[in-house]
Amino acid sequence: MPPLLFLALRVVTGLGGMVLVITTLSAAIRSFILPRNEVVKMNVWAFMGIRVIFDLAARLANSYERRDKIMAHYAPVALVALPVFWEALVSTGYTSIYWALGEGSWRRCYELSGSSLLTLGTTDTHHLFISALSYSEATLGLLLLTLLISYLPTIYQAFSRREVTVALLELRAGTPPTAACLLAWLNHDGSVQNDDQQWAEWERWFVEIEESHTSLPILSFFRSPQPGRSWVVSGGLILDTAALLFAAVDGPQPRQAQITFKAGCLALNRVYRFFDTKAGAEPSSILPDENLKEEGRADFDLACKRLTESGLQLLEDRTAAWGQYRELRSRYLPALNFLARLTMAPGLKAGG
Repeated sequence: MPPLLFLALRVVTGLGGMVLVITTLSAAIRSFILPRNEVVKMNVWAFMGIRVIFDLAARLANSYERRDKIMAHYAPVALVALPVFWEALVSTGYTSIYWALGEGSWRRCYELSGSSLLTLGTTDTHHLFISALSYSEATLGLLLLTLLISYLPTIYQAFSRREVTVALLELRAGTPPTAACLLAWLNHDGSVQNDDQQWAEWERWFVEIEESHTSLPILSFFRSPQPGRSWVVSGGLILDTAALLFAAVDGPQPRQAQITFKAGCLALNRVYRFFDTKAGAEPSSILPDENLKEEGRADFDLACKRLTESGLQLLEDRTAAWGQYRELRSRYLPALNFLARLTMAPGLKAGG
């Protein structure tokens, strides 16, 4: 190879290695330090590669319980694999830099990079500048591991707070959970106008979901301890309960319930748009086909029957109530369905 061409190859390889190291460090910082939701392409590639393996394994399962058990390992495995992926990229980048600086063969440069990154000290160099680079690589290796370890408590605290509300909802909404059952529970004292404290707690839950599941998106894939529970189902349950209250129950709409409904729609749609960049600014309709107008009507009628039996006064015009219920659900149903598919959540019905 001509000397000039070989020199150009070394320069390009060294610059490529520098870009790879800087990009990886940037991905780590944006993942765990930047207090803003941002899609990190490098992490997406890592998570998608692992997800393909888990999806294949889940397809071989012959029951939801078995699939749930398999997918419960996806988020922890992906989270542990993330710093390994980062360090592999950093090692590749530094290997390229060492080779570009003339440290020796590719094998020698790889051994020096691995020794520096893992702080083994099994391979050394007599060049001062390359020694400084190896120290910087060792620092980066420790930094990447420290970032993950330091944020594990934050992740599991957010998971724990999320699951407390999910478990409490199951106690109030029955098994399987239904919006009619939850609304009947809210009417335990004969009125649905005095539950502001409960709706306020759900509002705070939605706000935290929006913040934590976009800034730490891997949280979305941490499954509930019980197979029948899901944060997606719980979010849909609260919103369905509010929609049923606004559309079917005769009487004024509680202001706090309205705020909670808005917070829930915003939370689910923003998590939805974080994972699906093709999603529109606001899902507009759940009825792309005129033939689907009556889809879900049976569940709605069953829910109304349950509410009447529980002593709630419903609007007489059931058709108008159904239309209002459909319109309210159109504000979050596309997001709910997408997140349910994404996380393999169990089903949800309004009636029961």
